Amino acid sequence: MDPLAGSPWSAPDTVAGFVRSPPNDVLLSAAANALGLVDNRRLLDIGCGAGRNAVPLARMGWTVLGTDLSWPMLIAARNRVMNDGETGRLRLALAPMDHLPVRTSSIDFIVAHGIWNLAPSVATFRRAVAEAARVARPGAALFVFTFSRHTLPPEAEPVAGERFVFTQFSGQPQCFLTEDELIDELSASGFLRDLGVPIRE
Repeated sequence: MDPLAGSPWSAPDTVAGFVRSPPNDVLLSAAANALGLVDNRRLLDIGCGAGRNAVPLARMGWTVLGTDLSWPMLIAARNRVMNDGETGRLRLALAPMDHLPVRTSSIDFIVAHGIWNLAPSVATFRRAVAEAARVARPGAALFVFTFSRHTLPPEAEPVAGERFVFTQFSGQPQCFLTEDELIDELSASGFLRDLGVPIRE
């Protein structure tokens, strides 16, 4: 049942750490500002983990779908949903980042918080971004939290044949992008940078 069985992402200690993690306050502020600008209030949290952002977003008034590929993470998120009483506005689904069980042009706010950086290849990263673009309604907001290239030493070399995939951080291939690379990748799928919102590193 768990596609990530045996990986760190389904390990009890990792899940417990995500259960204890607080939500991202910058994300909550952005979502609160966007809430009054849309009619349907549908939000997709890709790689929702144990629900640390999904639950407060549902409490805020969004109708949230949280997806993840770790079954134990989704169980932890479900328990958080039940304890918080947000069973009516938050649903969970086992799904990979690049194949979302979501109708085309149906989402008002997309959250990619610490998930696209886990793509093992540029091709997977691009499929994930393209999937997010597919499900986004015209004018939808996208909140991205990902790894910066500047967290690695300047001399670090990417995996052979991969533009921004490195193994130096954890031994596993993960994506580390510069600001320009991130903007270029998002733009290629149709996302435009909001110049009124700074990129924080």
